[in-house]
Amino acid sequence: MELRQLEYLIAVAEEANFTRAAARVHISQSGVSAQIRQLENELGATLIDRSGRHSTLTPAGAAAVEHARAALGAVGAVRQAVDDVNGLVRGHLRVGMVTACTVVPLFDALAAFHLAHPGVEVALFEDNSDQLIDSVRSGATDLALIGAAGAPPEGLQAIPLVSEPVVAGVSAGHPLASRGHVMLDDLEPFPLVCLPQGTGVRTVFDEACVAVGARPDIALQASAPAAVADLASRGLGVAILSASMVTNDDRLEPVALDDVPVPAVLALVWKATESRALQQLLVECRQAFT
Repeated sequence: MELRQLEYLIAVAEEANFTRAAARVHISQSGVSAQIRQLENELGATLIDRSGRHSTLTPAGAAAVEHARAALGAVGAVRQAVDDVNGLVRGHLRVGMVTACTVVPLFDALAAFHLAHPGVEVALFEDNSDQLIDSVRSGATDLALIGAAGAPPEGLQAIPLVSEPVVAGVSAGHPLASRGHVMLDDLEPFPLVCLPQGTGVRTVFDEACVAVGARPDIALQASAPAAVADLASRGLGVAILSASMVTNDDRLEPVALDDVPVPAVLALVWKATESRALQQLLVECRQAFT
């Protein structure tokens, strides 16, 4: 009897399907089936009922799965105990970041974490902030860099990184360039270039427009702040971005929006957890952002 056979048995029991179980354990369906057949032969009993649409446990299989879980749990505990003595961290972490937001300290933190804990597999992906927040809440994502309106989302642990006003960015010679600050109504004659819905900056802007009854003409959208700034610099519209996104582009003039009082926030968010891997990654994040 091998530990992998117990793992495959549990996968089939939980997935109720050999194909899904094979995908879960990353081997072929025939490989899973062969290993479970071998386990059944060794135990002298059929563990999986294959006669219906779904693969279900026989009474013998149900009894075996309970002890298989306990055996694999014991093996995990042995590994964890040894890793604790040796100061090792293992596991998997799924890290999300808001689309097209290059934040070098996060990359520095991931690099330092990988160097210190090579036994942890890290997956990094991009999405909009709304999807990232939902993914963290559901537990599908361990840590996410998100944009939000005013403050990090409630119910999650957070490290706020940036809080700054949303402004308009206009090219030289634009009618608003010399004004310094305007109201949202002043933008209505002009086409706007915005980030997509689901981003922190766009949420701040949309909520402010609803609050004052403004009806902006959003002519163009781009997922990357640099693309929004570039389009505006070519005279294609007024960019709606955070203050630093505009001031970092010398082709644009920042124009304050007096009736947009809520700042755009960039933050790291996660659910409260006992995961040692995530706790160590947060240590690296705090050091990198400090």
